[in-house]
Amino acid sequence: MMNMRLVRRDTPLAGGQVRAFVVGLLIALLFGAVLLILSGHSPITVYSKMFDSALGSPRGWSATLTRAVPLGLAGLAVAVAGSMGMWNIGAEGQIIAGAIGGAWIARIAPELPGPVLIPAMLGAAVLGGAFLALGPALARSRLGVNEIITTLMLNEVAIRVVRYLVNGPWKDPEGNNFPIAPELPEQSALPTLFERANVGVLIAAVVVIGFGLWASRSAWGYELKIAGSSEKTAEYVGISMRAKLFTVLVLSGAIAGLAGGIELTGSSSRLVEGVANGYGFTGIIVAALALMRPSGVAAVAVALGAVQIGGEAIQTQGVPSATSNILQALILFGALTAAVFSEYRLVRSAAVPSGAAA
Repeated sequence: MMNMRLVRRDTPLAGGQVRAFVVGLLIALLFGAVLLILSGHSPITVYSKMFDSALGSPRGWSATLTRAVPLGLAGLAVAVAGSMGMWNIGAEGQIIAGAIGGAWIARIAPELPGPVLIPAMLGAAVLGGAFLALGPALARSRLGVNEIITTLMLNEVAIRVVRYLVNGPWKDPEGNNFPIAPELPEQSALPTLFERANVGVLIAAVVVIGFGLWASRSAWGYELKIAGSSEKTAEYVGISMRAKLFTVLVLSGAIAGLAGGIELTGSSSRLVEGVANGYGFTGIIVAALALMRPSGVAAVAVALGAVQIGGEAIQTQGVPSATSNILQALILFGALTAAVFSEYRLVRSAAVPSGAAA
């Protein structure tokens, strides 16, 4: 009798990250086609509509890139924490905290000119996200408390704070009793690049690419790799694990906070309860598909952004909105499976009879 087991490859397959994503995408499209056929829709028609809406025109590209900004920054936030073996599940709340910080600056200094107001709002957003990650960072680095629990719980805190603000002291008196804050000053809007895309696309690209280069070429990044791969080795060469854990988790929160600031100044005209729009949770998928590597975050964010924009467009053809979510899930499972087989291979081994001597 034969059974199968996974054995680590001596050398991982070349292009594992790209291979994993492409395989995941193909698997998603294949199974998605089956689901569409079973529901009475033509896969060719639906996929063509998705492609045209997301990537087939300058307007489509602008929508996709705009959606990719919060996804990419949230994914980078999760990947930064993942480089130290930590899971920041609080990016959703940190995005909200960033948006609150940006909105606060606009409230106390609405007369500032745009070139001053926008950087101030984005800076406050970074600080807001970092502040929400401060508690989990201290608990993890000083007390060893699992950051998954603390960051996850703070999501609810952030949601309740923004709900209180837009229903209470920050509620727009002219908002027809809707839970919304007043509109932001006109000069707080990020300049437009083309169609619906704004300068937030460039800011996000600089942050994602810049962090990737910094982490791969700086002494800090080298220390991060050592600390993330082996705690004993890090301690042997004099790297403080406490300092690294604290710094990385706070930095992760700051990046997610920036996503909230860009979302507020770019896509929103006011603070609302749903400002995070689930981007923080989707960022976990982005980071997982990128195999926790900043180098892959941007490409994955654009791809998932295209899937989301295309998924919203096909609803006009009677396709359920859940189709987009199903495709994202299939991409994730397919890519993770491919990633596993980039590192491992299946081998057959003879099963030992239950009565055989050891």
